[in-house]
Amino acid sequence: MKNQDHKMKNDNFIEACNNAVNGIIYAATTQRNIKIQLVLAVIVMILCLFYGLETTEFLCLVFAVFFVIFAEMINTAIETVVDLFVDVYHPKAKIAKDVAAGAVVLSACNALVVGYFIFFKAENLQAISDSIFNNMIKSPLHLAFVAIMLVVIAVIAIKASCSKRKQRGELIKEGFVPSGQSAIAFAALTAIWINSKDIVTFTLALVLSLLVAGNRMYNNARTKAEIVFGSCLGVLIVLLIYGLTIFKIQ
Repeated sequence: MKNQDHKMKNDNFIEACNNAVNGIIYAATTQRNIKIQLVLAVIVMILCLFYGLETTEFLCLVFAVFFVIFAEMINTAIETVVDLFVDVYHPKAKIAKDVAAGAVVLSACNALVVGYFIFFKAENLQAISDSIFNNMIKSPLHLAFVAIMLVVIAVIAIKASCSKRKQRGELIKEGFVPSGQSAIAFAALTAIWINSKDIVTFTLALVLSLLVAGNRMYNNARTKAEIVFGSCLGVLIVLLIYGLTIFKIQ
């Protein structure tokens, strides 16, 4: 029992983070609603590039999107625990599941209200009709953040598609899986490279990105090919977002 209890605990912060990522991948792999919500999150992140959103509006929008996914993951966790202890129909088990599902519905309603007041305000509609892509270039940090968020969602989607569930609910790796940490690190590096004119800042970011990739390789968490592919994926997505923006403006 002691060994089993020990396995239920995280030995360090890195292991805790890896287990948290595994939980996200499990939810994205097994839950149809979360797959749909991730697709909608990508659409919302792309749409917000075309609007001249204030910082507060953008933060409210991001919070609303991720709050829906958060509620759905809590709902999944509650359903899993209920199914673990209740093998037959029980009224209280139904209540627990219904209340958790209700929380998801409330979070979705909140996201709809936030999206309506942000995307359908008269001034925002006028802004998108007057100068769609000029709104993007006004806030390069906003553009960088959205690009990195798209990298995160892309990594989760690829990992979910390359994993499958065991009978006990665990996930096993299947096929080629890119390094998510390397993708995010090099996506941030690319955004810094585009926006920063300071060679010292870029050099420090490059060193940190290489340390992340080297750590994944040293721990045998990913193969060299997976680390290189993840790094290239992060770079390409950020370059694609910035490239399309500049091309359209010109």
